[in-house]
Amino acid sequence: MESFIWHEEAKKQWDERAEFWNQASEEMWERGSRKTILPFFTSYVPKGSEVVDLGCGDGYGAWKLSQLKYRVIGVDLSQEMIEKAKKRGEGESLQFIQGDLTNLPFADETFSGAMAINSLEWTEEPLKALNEMKRVLKSGHYLCVGLLGPTAAPRINSYQRLYGKPVICNTMMPWEFERLAQENGWDLVDGQGVYKKGVHEPLLASLSPELKQALTFMWLFMLRKK
Repeated sequence: MESFIWHEEAKKQWDERAEFWNQASEEMWERGSRKTILPFFTSYVPKGSEVVDLGCGDGYGAWKLSQLKYRVIGVDLSQEMIEKAKKRGEGESLQFIQGDLTNLPFADETFSGAMAINSLEWTEEPLKALNEMKRVLKSGHYLCVGLLGPTAAPRINSYQRLYGKPVICNTMMPWEFERLAQENGWDLVDGQGVYKKGVHEPLLASLSPELKQALTFMWLFMLRKK
């Protein structure tokens, strides 16, 4: 039986998905599940800040941030993703590098803001990645995390674990991640849900935060480093 190395398998699988992801990313950020992320991010992180997009994929979100006058570095484990990201055009306000979220190639307290959208779930040790994000972020500054919610189809990537098979997806409930963050040096500042079309605003208004999270495709957290 071949040995399973999470880091190498994750890189391989995301290299293979890069073309598909590249075809879908504009739709996601402009009109789909990611369209509310940047307004949420910009409401806390001042324009002109030096920020890092952790798990940037093909770079569309990082590119959008650069268009909003942020200075952005995008990081992704997949070399194929980074190559596609670089085609968006690098410059003084936008760079892309290949890197591992559990071992980031930056000095302590480098950034004034950070974003990690649907990337912590794909690390073998989410807490180690979260601690690395804390290390490279300046004290008192903000990290925006997008976590796949209970209704998100990509969570099926972890299903085979029930058969004892190795997987590269760490499914976490929003409440689990919230607790993990608060126990490890972060203040929870804000949060909001991204829902599928069948969930309507009048229904959400009467629900507790826990029930709102239970319906989400993705939950957005705004965390502040203590």
